[in-house]
Amino acid sequence: MHDAEGRLLLIRRANEPAAGRWSLPGGRVEPGESDGRAIVRELREETGLRVLAGELVGSVTRGPYEIHDYVCRVTGGSLRAGDDATDARWVTLGEYTQLDRDGELVSGLTSTLRSWHALPRD
Repeated sequence: MHDAEGRLLLIRRANEPAAGRWSLPGGRVEPGESDGRAIVRELREETGLRVLAGELVGSVTRGPYEIHDYVCRVTGGSLRAGDDATDARWVTLGEYTQLDRDGELVSGLTSTLRSWHALPRD
């Protein structure tokens, strides 16, 4: 998810897999829950933001996890880390690049975002 300035929303994962690494917010779809409802719930729990879920950006499989990422628009709330996140922030391309150089991102995130044309914009 990007803001109006082109920054990308990232969370620092509190739990495994990849605890302590930066990733996109999200989580498990509960039984009987649509992707859209799961997105709204997970973003609220992890970031404190209220969002509207939009179109699918892309999908990827990482180990046993099938991950679907969607465009979202913030409609309210205040950015804060919560639930499965120890930190949450909007990052510029420069900040993202530094996190990548320092090995602080979840494995495969940069190549996936690049293939989806979803890296932060400066």
